[in-house]
Amino acid sequence: MFKAYVITCSDKGFRGERVDTSGPYIKDYLESIGFEVIDQVIINDDLKSIQDKLVYASDTLKSNLIITTGGTGFSPRDNTPEATKKVILRDVPGISEMLRYESYKVTKKAYLSRGVSGIRNRSLIINLPGSLKAVKENLSFLDSVFSHGLKVLTLLDTDCGE
Repeated sequence: MFKAYVITCSDKGFRGERVDTSGPYIKDYLESIGFEVIDQVIINDDLKSIQDKLVYASDTLKSNLIITTGGTGFSPRDNTPEATKKVILRDVPGISEMLRYESYKVTKKAYLSRGVSGIRNRSLIINLPGSLKAVKENLSFLDSVFSHGLKVLTLLDTDCGE
């Protein structure tokens, strides 16, 4: 069973000014497909807060999958991609490119998402947009990442084959 950690990056959600629907949806979705969700948290959009939480989820909790929601737009406080880039050790651009491509079929605004994906140790980190609608769409595109990518990432033997 894979372990997952869900982080909502939202100043308003952190202050209690907005109800977070995306984080709980991600948690429920992951549990429904067999993940053990270690925690689902809301943090502010501060760059260092996001970095620290990503490192904690990867290095301390040993999460196999870390999904963030929020903070991927154009607002000056949207720091999730920058925080993720600072902590990942290997970039996985294909995941985020695929998410934007598939989402574009639903909304032309998909290419405004700046979300990134990457690997830190044996943790896959994926940035999703903040809206519940976008989260639902994006999660539906990630089946192959969950079924194959995480298996390869968590293998102890580096000769993975195809």
